Amino acid sequence: MADIVAIWDVPLSDKNHRIELEHGTLSGKRVIRVDGKEILKKDWMFKLVGSESFEIGKAKCVISIQAIGGFTYEYSLSVNGKLLEKFRENQSKVMKTWLVQIMGEPTRIVLEKDTLDVWINGQKAETAGEFVEDGTETHFSVGDYQAYIKAVSTGNKRKGIVHNLFVNDVEIPESVE
Repeated sequence: MADIVAIWDVPLSDKNHRIELEHGTLSGKRVIRVDGKEILKKDWMFKLVGSESFEIGKAKCVISIQAIGGFTYEYSLSVNGKLLEKFRENQSKVMKTWLVQIMGEPTRIVLEKDTLDVWINGQKAETAGEFVEDGTETHFSVGDYQAYIKAVSTGNKRKGIVHNLFVNDVEIPESVE
């Protein structure tokens, strides 16, 4: 019987990663799984609190285990030095995500706004940029379909640039992850 005490979903460019933590509160056992794959296992630890570090791609993660009274514990996840909620907030500023059905298959398309890299189901796409009258278009293929992300300035400093995805000239609404 697994003692899963925490589950977190971490949005990265390649995909949403699921992190699970098992913590035996009597034995100190710790097991960390990323996307169902065991990446760390420690049995019979005498120190029941502390932290465990690991990486998901280039993202540095730390799980902290703290006692909050008796045999009650609090678990937190930090990614790249930020607590998960702050990291998610930052990711929503630097990434734009769309979920679209392509040939009956769910397809996740991500734009990294800072690098302008496009990811399709975890694979970096070959892209071609083009200046157009009202902004730029980044063209790429999704299977047999042609797609592009159009970037247009709002003229408002706070809103900045708006990115819209088009697949076969049909606009796809942004996904909230």
